[in-house]
Amino acid sequence: MAVTEDKLSQVIPAEQITHFESGNEMAATAAAQINYHIMGYFPITPSTEVAQYLDQMKTRGLHDIQLIAADGEHGSAGICYGAAMTGARVVNATSSQGFLYMLEQLPTQSGTRFPMVLNLVTRAISGPLDIRGDHSDLYYGLNLGWVILTASTPQAVYDMNIMALKVAEHSDVRLPVIVAYDGFFTSHQKRKVQYFKENKVVQDFVGPNPNHQYPNIADPANPVTIGAHMGGDDLLNNHYQLSEALEKAGEVYEQVSREYAKLSGREYPTLDLYRMEDAEVAVFLLNSAGESAKDTVDALRAQGVKAGLVRPNIIRPFPTEAIRKAMKNVKALLVGERADSYGAQGSNLTHEIRSALQIDPENKTIVLSRIFGLGGKDFYADDAQAFFAAAIDAAEKGYAEKPFDYHGHYPGDPEFTIVSKPVTEPLKADTFKTGLINVAVDETTGRLNVKLPPLRQLTVKPHRLASGHGACPGCGALSAIELFLKGIEGDVVLLFQTGCAYVVTASYPYSSHKQTFVHNLFQNGAATVAGAVDAFYEMKRRGEIQVSDDVTFIMISGDGGMDIGMGAAVGTALRNHKMIILEYDNEGYMNTGSQLSYSTPMGHMTSTSGVGKAQKGKKGHHKDTAQILAACNIPYVFTATESNAQDLLKKAAKAQWYANNVGTAYGKILCACPLNWKSEDPKGNELVSAAVNSCFFPLYEIEQGITSITYNPEEKGKKIPVVEWLKGMGKTKHLLKDEEQLQAFEEEVERRWSRLKAKHENPEL
Repeated sequence: MAVTEDKLSQVIPAEQITHFESGNEMAATAAAQINYHIMGYFPITPSTEVAQYLDQMKTRGLHDIQLIAADGEHGSAGICYGAAMTGARVVNATSSQGFLYMLEQLPTQSGTRFPMVLNLVTRAISGPLDIRGDHSDLYYGLNLGWVILTASTPQAVYDMNIMALKVAEHSDVRLPVIVAYDGFFTSHQKRKVQYFKENKVVQDFVGPNPNHQYPNIADPANPVTIGAHMGGDDLLNNHYQLSEALEKAGEVYEQVSREYAKLSGREYPTLDLYRMEDAEVAVFLLNSAGESAKDTVDALRAQGVKAGLVRPNIIRPFPTEAIRKAMKNVKALLVGERADSYGAQGSNLTHEIRSALQIDPENKTIVLSRIFGLGGKDFYADDAQAFFAAAIDAAEKGYAEKPFDYHGHYPGDPEFTIVSKPVTEPLKADTFKTGLINVAVDETTGRLNVKLPPLRQLTVKPHRLASGHGACPGCGALSAIELFLKGIEGDVVLLFQTGCAYVVTASYPYSSHKQTFVHNLFQNGAATVAGAVDAFYEMKRRGEIQVSDDVTFIMISGDGGMDIGMGAAVGTALRNHKMIILEYDNEGYMNTGSQLSYSTPMGHMTSTSGVGKAQKGKKGHHKDTAQILAACNIPYVFTATESNAQDLLKKAAKAQWYANNVGTAYGKILCACPLNWKSEDPKGNELVSAAVNSCFFPLYEIEQGITSITYNPEEKGKKIPVVEWLKGMGKTKHLLKDEEQLQAFEEEVERRWSRLKAKHENPEL
């Protein structure tokens, strides 16, 4: 921004509050002050906090935005598009793979010209997975037809979120806008900021909602058709109009930024040009790295080097003319980019700058390209110095010895490869074949009988997960998974979807897994294993591989993964692949900070279902995943907990038999998460036991379509009121004071338990 932060205390036209806030906090503050109608969101690091902060604000009654928790980013994009089509004002936030997952939907919105604002908190694209910030996600958005603003500081995040809506809704634009800022560098680091004291100042600046003036679906008296199929001639015209509107957005942005400067005292020109008046060598950088490099420019100027810095505030439309003017006297420009366009000898903005300069026949600027900072690798003063050194060298020689290169990479340790090195020696099938677990088909019923030894005898079977992983104290997920695996004989291939259990057991270059382990994303784990298991059996059939017949393929999901991954799981179940789908249910998106998932029970507090005067925890009851998978007619479905160990082991053995002989088996294990349940670390087993005995989490199996309750606390004389479970967790204590909500919760628990008993007593149900 043109006005530096040390001048923020100057008197400005509208009254503002000075504070220290992060970029995510400022995005939420701007959204709350605008008071959007809808935010359809899905949690993903590092953008998740935007929804969390808005939820916290809503509990205090600070805005009226309807926050809709989607099943995944694709769904969140659909929610936002649907809301925009009604003429509503819409905001969203996402990152990385989430942005890619919604990518298919985004050109539809720009192609039909419905405005909204999307905060893209930039993060490295997997794989392998890295949750820190670069621009590899942002670059996938360059061809969407969306306006793209880039914010380098938390202050800029706030200001650009306000300007973005005004640009989006301008009559000459009518396009959705992305505000992109760096994950963690800008999203989480607190800086000195100012925001308007009165919401009315912001609302007056963006103006009244103009969207009802344009075709929308909210008026039955004026029916419209949106998104009708087009032939080539019409589509060409449509995209020409979109292109013209996007170009116009550059002029509108300049107009809006001038208006905003009068209101705020902060100016955001198309290009932030730092000491470029007579610069002969320059560096071009996006976002936070551009701020970091300004000190290096000053140091070079003190040495007599005519150095300068270019940092854009808008990259769509690309500021072609402004770039040409800025480069008029520059002999060499180094373009640093936090993403690569693999195989193109330079990333996207490098080529766009070269293209812009080529149009000017008098321009002789040498353009170098350097890829840096991938996966959140820090950018320091010596990195900026190296960039300028390369530009100075090119300027002196009249050519670039290395026009394209990576900066900051190193040869690597030949001891490690992309396949992580196990902490301990891998173990093979014979190690896990104890002969202690016997599964046999009952000739009368056709169902399975399992004979288990006493638990102490199974301790001879080694752990499949090595110690030293990074799980939180008291984490129930890993101990439950390990216990489940005690019931599995022979070799396994494990796939963990993204989640806590994955992150804490496989951090390059090491792995806690003693047998084959792979990772894939939340939304596609089941499909990935389905492809793997079918390929395995087909290659065995052809005689191309000679391995044992008892390899068991297991997909493990948790932390809400059976929301975004539900489609792949249902598809896998309907195809009936020979595999196990195992869900550890900790009742939320714990790996991203305890946001609500569809497995979160009604009224429970999460970071996106806060408790306050304006709302009382999560709305709606939790999803019964076991019943959904049972409706797919797979041969075996079960629920289990670590507190009932024999029951869990028996079900694991059955699941393996069905997976290896018939088709898909699914299991759901309730696991304590002390950190986010707000409970004591040692009491996880006690809590899940209470969940079972209160009939909140009943233990049963559905074998070949027949439901059997495997543990009935009523018959054992151990049934307890559901409040006995709820009072053990900080996230639910508020329910004990709300008689109406507590009654609704208790009634739903009893309704599900009664239906389950009816199925148990009537096999035909």
